[in-house]
Amino acid sequence: MENKTLKALFETHKESSLFGRYIHSQNIAPLLDKMKDKMRVIEVGNSVDGLPIYSITFGSGKKKILMWSQMHGNESTTTKAVFDMLNIFLEENHEIEHILTSCSICIIPILNPDGAKLYTRFNANKIDLNRDAKDLSQPESIVLRKVFEDFAPDFCYNLHGQRTIFSAGNTNKSATVSFLSPSQNPERTITTTRKKAMEVISVMNVNLQQQIENQVGIYDDSFNINCVGDAFQASNVPTILFEAGHYANDYYRERTREFIFQSLIISLDYIASNTITGDYCGAYFNIPQNEKRFYDIVIRNVKGSDIAIHYLESLVGNVLVFVPKIERISDLSGFFGHKEIDANGSGVFGESCAALKVGDEIDFVMVNDEKFSFKV
Repeated sequence: MENKTLKALFETHKESSLFGRYIHSQNIAPLLDKMKDKMRVIEVGNSVDGLPIYSITFGSGKKKILMWSQMHGNESTTTKAVFDMLNIFLEENHEIEHILTSCSICIIPILNPDGAKLYTRFNANKIDLNRDAKDLSQPESIVLRKVFEDFAPDFCYNLHGQRTIFSAGNTNKSATVSFLSPSQNPERTITTTRKKAMEVISVMNVNLQQQIENQVGIYDDSFNINCVGDAFQASNVPTILFEAGHYANDYYRERTREFIFQSLIISLDYIASNTITGDYCGAYFNIPQNEKRFYDIVIRNVKGSDIAIHYLESLVGNVLVFVPKIERISDLSGFFGHKEIDANGSGVFGESCAALKVGDEIDFVMVNDEKFSFKV
């Protein structure tokens, strides 16, 4: 599918009611109601705090794909992209009709509704659901496992979001989108199951490189049976980790949302139109592994040192705010900033000309009487 077509589909089907990073059950409730006439929307379980967990199932084909988003409650970009994609499947569209006839798709749009409401990685019991695949100690983990066993997918999409710290390799290119075909054993054997996931990732990467060249990364594939992707891969179901990362000046992840949307459509189109054997996985190994080379802001040449600032994401009422916090004051020659300021050897000060120190939360700095604001 051509970029022009993908961009047009996104522009005409983007779900306007979903914006920004704070997405939770109340946001998607009216969207689920709208779908019930054309898709199977059912409550598949409840969270620790009793919030409903839903699945959406559609399509009539033999190839079965299971997706879940917001396993980590504060990773919402993929949820937005899922609903953008669903808007296409709600209408008659010859561009994607073959996907519906070749595939059956089941989506859990918010697996961790408690975490989504509180804007936290964890569930209400402060458990990381992506480390609970073996123990199944949490109701949300049990829900996902039951849907996995009942639906018996041929492919799994594990949809996540990643921090702004990641670079695509040891470069100054942000990892805007990252993928992984998880290991299915401690030896990290390149099995046929892994190759099938790698083949699909390779196809998505071809499309992304045309738009965000050198801004796609691969996660480390160390094996952990407690991680859901590893566990499902170990069950011989090709599983793909999607990670929505940072694009320049896109802290609300609206541009990244489009790249995830495109990747979802591209991958479904490829699965629907081909027999996936894993024979065409070679390009996967050319994608660089993620490194941690970025800070949100770097102030260079501050009297022989550099200052690194990260944004803390804090929920204030129902509003997500980005709070700039000083993380390091040292030589940062091996790191990059999404925004960089050159102090040219001058002093840098905070409010009321205060000296800066690690741990300070600051909205701006003064450099040679010039104010630099850090508000998103």
